Amino acid sequence: LLGEVVGFDVGARRVTLAGGAQVPYDYLIVAAGARHAYFGHDAWEVEAPGLKTIEDAVEIRGRLLLAFEKAERAALLTGRREPPTFSIVGGGPTGVELAGAIADLARMALAKDFKAIDTTKARVRIYEGSPRVLGTFSAESSERARRQLQELGVDVHTDSMVTAIEPGRLRVGNEWIATDVILWATGVAASPLGKELDAATDRAGRVLVEPDLSVPGHREIFVVGDMSALTGADGKPVPGLAAAATQEGRAAAENILRDLRGEARRPFTYHGRGTMTTTGYRRAVGEFGARKLSGSLAWLLWSVVHVFLLIGFRSRVMVMGQWIWAYFTRTGSSPLITEYNPKRIEEGAGAHLTLSRPDRDTPR
Repeated sequence: LLGEVVGFDVGARRVTLAGGAQVPYDYLIVAAGARHAYFGHDAWEVEAPGLKTIEDAVEIRGRLLLAFEKAERAALLTGRREPPTFSIVGGGPTGVELAGAIADLARMALAKDFKAIDTTKARVRIYEGSPRVLGTFSAESSERARRQLQELGVDVHTDSMVTAIEPGRLRVGNEWIATDVILWATGVAASPLGKELDAATDRAGRVLVEPDLSVPGHREIFVVGDMSALTGADGKPVPGLAAAATQEGRAAAENILRDLRGEARRPFTYHGRGTMTTTGYRRAVGEFGARKLSGSLAWLLWSVVHVFLLIGFRSRVMVMGQWIWAYFTRTGSSPLITEYNPKRIEEGAGAHLTLSRPDRDTPR
């Protein structure tokens, strides 16, 4: 059933959809994920979108391409050949991967598409409030990631807290800095649906669940992924990672099956197999226990892991073939602008742009 969930009647065991329809359930697994958190400044989202959904990705892609189009037009009209500036707020995995992808986009994919500006000179900046990027990684991996980004021309600013965002500029400390595009990559909050479950939540809105991932007082309701807060057997919180969410989903389903078979439930145990982050084409860092990887080997491993996690053998073979072709041919994406609106391009408003990819899914 396709619909937007807006609440729950836990007493009657019903899910409430937008429009008022209610769907009964015997067991319920809630996995609505997380959303961006702007720390009390929700108005910033208009100027600094984050990346959580496909719609977010399309919006960000449009803003990136539009910034290059504006720079090209300005060069033709005024003779000022200044490539655009991209600012990313947050130096965690999302911010680091965004920075590397934008740098690669400017250096590789768009280098031959613009004549009046040199896209390879586009400025990409990360502003991170803590002393280093990738704060959840070791200091060694963090430093490797910083060097890899700098090799791509990314400016990494640590101990730099963004205190205000306005159209075309952001304030770092007390200094206002002009920029063409601002992207938000810091701060998350659980889906507000957690508050509809008649359960206790933490400061981030995550539901405090039992060891078996059920809601206290409601054994028929399970909460998994970014919406749940659980301390593992090692005394550490279960991390907000895709791997953890996948394991939680399987554990919740298995506990429901145990109920149906009359067996005892099992507490959830997270098995961390390591963490990885790409910093660009043939660049990545990874940690697997005490072992640390970086560079092309880490990037290749990241690519293999992501192909393996795809659903269906056919999808894996197709994507792997496309990636191998893109790796050796270095064939980039060509920009195709749809729903062209000259006024929006001149003003920098949200135009609709799409990328036509002859070789889709090129690893970034």
